[in-house]
Amino acid sequence: MAYSYEFPRAALTVDCVVFGLDSEDLKVLLIQRGIDPFAGKWALPGGFVRLDESLEDAARRELQEEAGLSKVFLEQLYTFGDPGRDPRERVVTVAYYALVNIGDHNVKAATDARNAAWFSVTDVPSLAFDHAKVLKVALERLKGKVVYQPIGFELLPRKFTLTQLQKVYEIILERELDKRNFRRKILEMGLLEETDEIEQDVAHRAARLYRFDEAKYKQLVKKGFMFEL
Repeated sequence: MAYSYEFPRAALTVDCVVFGLDSEDLKVLLIQRGIDPFAGKWALPGGFVRLDESLEDAARRELQEEAGLSKVFLEQLYTFGDPGRDPRERVVTVAYYALVNIGDHNVKAATDARNAAWFSVTDVPSLAFDHAKVLKVALERLKGKVVYQPIGFELLPRKFTLTQLQKVYEIILERELDKRNFRRKILEMGLLEETDEIEQDVAHRAARLYRFDEAKYKQLVKKGFMFEL
């Protein structure tokens, strides 16, 4: 039996806030739109959801198509549905945020994007649609979640120093952390595996490299462990 809807249906999109970190700054990946509306303006990567794909599949496809990103940490953020957020039609978007190590990814614009580039979250150009609002919500989520889930490791190379790890938290939280207390807390959790390697090609005294033991973290969570910094 055929069914029809009495009411018009809104279009559905996904938008992705991709965070990366360099030695000094938390950055967000933006694409420069190549088509109207807002041709030439910077925006978050994203696009319309196809009828045969899940929301997360759509988000990952758009990241690959518009910025050349794949295999990244991705988590659903929030749904934005203000009636006037898109001048084309009634569009509801489901936003995601992603965390990447900038050094692992060579971003490149494709499909309907003219360009793709990293911007400091404190120096973002005027954004298309309501993407400034989406970015603000994503930043609030990141700052809140990084202290109770070990998502900060997604921004680091696979092997890192304790100084690099502390810098991640200081940049995201926008405050200095006591070095002794930070190291004591993080090491007492037992989530870091000390390697037999040290930093290479550095001007200062080379520090020991560590890696995050994700398997151990998952085992501890099953036993009631709470990550907290």
